[in-house]
Amino acid sequence: MRKNWLFLILATIIVTVQYDANAQTNNNRKYRNKANDPVGKLSDQRKLRWADDLYRQGSYFNAVDYYQQLKADDERNPFYTYRLAECYRFVRDYVPAAHYYAEAYALDKKDYPLSNFYAGLMLKQQGEYQAATACFKQFLADNKKLASGGNQNVVSQAIANDPDRNPVPKEMKKYKKKADVEIKGCDMAILSIKNPEPFTVINAGPNVNTTYTELSPYPLGDSSLLFSTMGRNAVIESNGYEKLQYKEHFLTSHKQPGPVVDSFQWPLPFNDGGFNDASVHTGNGCFSPGGDRFYFTKCSEGDSMMITCAIYVARFAEQHWGPSELVPGNVNEPGSSNTMPFIAKVGKKEVLFFSSNRKLQSRGGYDIWYTVIDPRNGSYRRPQNAGKQINTTSDEITPYYDSRVNKLYFATNGLQSMGGFDIYSADGGPSRYTNLHNMGYPINTSADELYYIKDPSGKPDAYVVSNRIGSYALKNPTCCNDIWRIQGEPKLVVIGKAVSKRTQELMPQTVIKMADQKGEMNTFNSEDGNFMFNMARGHSYVITGDKPGYTSTRASVSTMEIKRSDPDDTVFVTIYLDSIRNSFSVSNIYYDYDKATLRAESVASLDSVVHFLSDNPSITVEIYSYTDAKGRDEYNLPLSQRRAQSVLDYLEKNGVDRGRLTAKGFGSKNAAAPNDVNGKDNPEGRQLNRRTEFRIITDLPTRRVLYNSAMPGTMDQQEKNLRVDPEVNDDDQPAPGGKKPANTKDDE
Repeated sequence: MRKNWLFLILATIIVTVQYDANAQTNNNRKYRNKANDPVGKLSDQRKLRWADDLYRQGSYFNAVDYYQQLKADDERNPFYTYRLAECYRFVRDYVPAAHYYAEAYALDKKDYPLSNFYAGLMLKQQGEYQAATACFKQFLADNKKLASGGNQNVVSQAIANDPDRNPVPKEMKKYKKKADVEIKGCDMAILSIKNPEPFTVINAGPNVNTTYTELSPYPLGDSSLLFSTMGRNAVIESNGYEKLQYKEHFLTSHKQPGPVVDSFQWPLPFNDGGFNDASVHTGNGCFSPGGDRFYFTKCSEGDSMMITCAIYVARFAEQHWGPSELVPGNVNEPGSSNTMPFIAKVGKKEVLFFSSNRKLQSRGGYDIWYTVIDPRNGSYRRPQNAGKQINTTSDEITPYYDSRVNKLYFATNGLQSMGGFDIYSADGGPSRYTNLHNMGYPINTSADELYYIKDPSGKPDAYVVSNRIGSYALKNPTCCNDIWRIQGEPKLVVIGKAVSKRTQELMPQTVIKMADQKGEMNTFNSEDGNFMFNMARGHSYVITGDKPGYTSTRASVSTMEIKRSDPDDTVFVTIYLDSIRNSFSVSNIYYDYDKATLRAESVASLDSVVHFLSDNPSITVEIYSYTDAKGRDEYNLPLSQRRAQSVLDYLEKNGVDRGRLTAKGFGSKNAAAPNDVNGKDNPEGRQLNRRTEFRIITDLPTRRVLYNSAMPGTMDQQEKNLRVDPEVNDDDQPAPGGKKPANTKDDE
């Protein structure tokens, strides 16, 4: 069921407010108590008519109460279930909406073919992108052939002509196209969240935002903000009774002086020009480039609480504002809603952009329109559709034009999005556009984003309106819109290449992984060996490569010390990939005399092994420990096994999966150096034999020594210690190998 977007964003809040007042008189119970509610005592048939009437009027919070009561008496009724899902969707309560759509699909997917589509949409708006994609794909699979609806055994007359239940083939085809777009949006969102844009988005705070709704931020220079709100309403008298004025109206708030950036003072009424009107919703204000005109909208509630808006303008002359008048020139086309004005210079022309749902020349839903103001007499030329480059069959709203960069910003739910409405930008204007661009995370989220507008001073900072998690909410966490502050960050980029250690040539078809200190990982599928990641302040990153048959070095990059005021920066790194046939060594791993206890000197070497195994997660290793020839084999063999096990325990304790590790002790077998020379004890040789080696197990029939504790160097010196793999003995024991380490000592 298509709903007027103004209704969903504004009227939903009105209903929320009304419900909240009712809830207070009903002791804030989750659902109305049948004993205290006369409607609750009605028969199911009469109660259903009552609920359907509330639904048609747009009173969704109240309708939920009665559909819940009806469903409690008939839990498997698909109609009640689907209506509950619809109510929760319209009040933007995504979690229960997704639940009830999925339940309706399970109960009766034939009669409710769109239930899985909307379940996916509600999961998407929670940020559950993989689950949402599964729903969209199932919806497409269920509707390979266009359906004309299910059986006609309706529970209520209210649903008999419901297009969501009985969509005609033409409408179903649109939903299938929309499902494809939503799937692409889910894929885009996952990538965008992993590679965010250089911005921080913070709530404008309780002095601007309330638990109701705030809209249309408009910066007045760099010191204050004009916006509209339904909160902080005045008490008015009507028919002898006092009541709150639940109407959107203008307020202004100055920025707080002090160390807290972008905090605001308590707002004041915006009394200029007498633009606020107690009988209608007032908002979407903007000044002309010269400041002598003020454009805004007045919106009134019609049948079923549908919202209809018209654009007004007032002129400043002789030190005061003149009366507000409807903008002429067919800007306010009769029978349509016209709203969101924004006036700007496009080249030498003064252009008024706005959003309208007029039918003639429309692409569908709300489109972005514009009218050029004649500089000779100030008249408004016939409005034109801004074109198919930006307008879709869905809704495009909240236009803002930045004359400094000749770019249009707007909100749309008809293009690939991270959730519902996303902010897009496009170069050009007023009728032709190029470089259509989703603004990405964190400006866009899985919720609705509207009213993007930049500071006038040229900084990258801006404002956006969103119902994302963290908004001040009256009912559910995503019911209500708040104004959010977008703070520009230095653009921090790491650019790199993955190369062969032996040839120094680029390694194509490599997956590059960047993990931060919390373990959150981004990946880049590099076709040619080159890669790039965006970074954020306050992080430590480790970058590695992943290619079958190869091991990877690591690069570390830190942004912990970077400040918001610092300039953009780019870091260049190189990742070396080495064939798994090559081997490397690290410093010795030492044990206490006659014990399996690791000595402190071993920690650095073992930490290098931990890093290596973390950077190369596809590798499994065997840990081989040895003793010298001093003592009997019956004693040395178990000692070497305990030593191998102590290494395994250390690696597991530091995050290496135990399933990737095998510990084996070989006693004094396979000596790496002579224990005796000319019949005399050889301390250096015995030290070399008291060693631990690591062998990578691969799909190849050979094994290689990865680390030899008798070899010098660390993991960071791998390229200096390259050597050929030793053979493996027939008795599954490693062949002798290794060089004499520097500064060895006898500890047994």
